Amino acid sequence: MSAETHADHGHHHDGHEETHGSLRDYVIGFVLSVILTAIPFWLVMAGPIESKTVTAVVVLALAAVQMVVHMVYFLHMNGRSEGGWNMMALVFTVIIVVIVLVGSLWVMTHLNANMMATHEEMIRR
Repeated sequence: MSAETHADHGHHHDGHEETHGSLRDYVIGFVLSVILTAIPFWLVMAGPIESKTVTAVVVLALAAVQMVVHMVYFLHMNGRSEGGWNMMALVFTVIIVVIVLVGSLWVMTHLNANMMATHEEMIRR
């Protein structure tokens, strides 16, 4: 076994920075996650926003921010990790999920509108 193979244990770094986070990164991610969990909990329990629709939108927005925090601080995803393949896989996944969700909602809406008998049609039977 050569000294070079023994020294790098078969891992090829090619000058790329380390993909593992530091303790500081994990603590920042944890604190942000706790904050991004506590705020929606407070919004729902205390009800400072009168509109339930606005509250739901704010909670969903904070959930999206929390997903980004998890991907950056815990999964270490960025444009440089794995040569950009992680980010490309994420973008592809998001596109597929959006297509499936929008398509499903579109089909269900049209089925509901076109398949349900109206009140007048029910009386005629």
